[in-house]
Amino acid sequence: MKRSINILLVLLIVTGTAVGGAFLDFFNGRSDDDNVVLEWKTRSESDLLRYEIQRKAGSNGEFVSLATVSPKGSNSLYTYIDRSAYKESESVYVYRLKIVETSGPSSYSNEITVSHSVSSVKRTWGSIKAMFR
Repeated sequence: MKRSINILLVLLIVTGTAVGGAFLDFFNGRSDDDNVVLEWKTRSESDLLRYEIQRKAGSNGEFVSLATVSPKGSNSLYTYIDRSAYKESESVYVYRLKIVETSGPSSYSNEITVSHSVSSVKRTWGSIKAMFR
C-alpha cells in the first residue's frame, strides 16, 4: 500500500512542463465571444524577467508579440484576454508564451491552437466602433 502511494506522489509531482525558469502546470486557450482567453498556471518561477504572449494566424503565419506579463511568483494563475482576435479574418490562431529569463536566454511554451469564429457583422461593427474611439 505504501509503495502505491509513493508512485502516485511521483506522478503528481512530474505532471506539467518545465520551460526555462518556469514550471507550467498548464497553458490553455479558448474562444469566448469576440475574444480569446488564455490561461496558464505556474508551479514554480525562478530567474524570470517576463512572459511574452505571442500569436500567429493560421499555420503559415509568423508569431507576433501581443503583450508582456510580469511574473507574480510560484503557484500563480495568469489570464490574458486577446481583444484583437475579432479583427482578423482568420478563424484559427496559434499561441505560445515566450519565457524570458533575467540571465538572458528565452524559452517557449508549447503551442496551443484556438478555433475562433466571429460573425462578419460583429467584425465590421467592431471596426466601426474603433474608428470613433
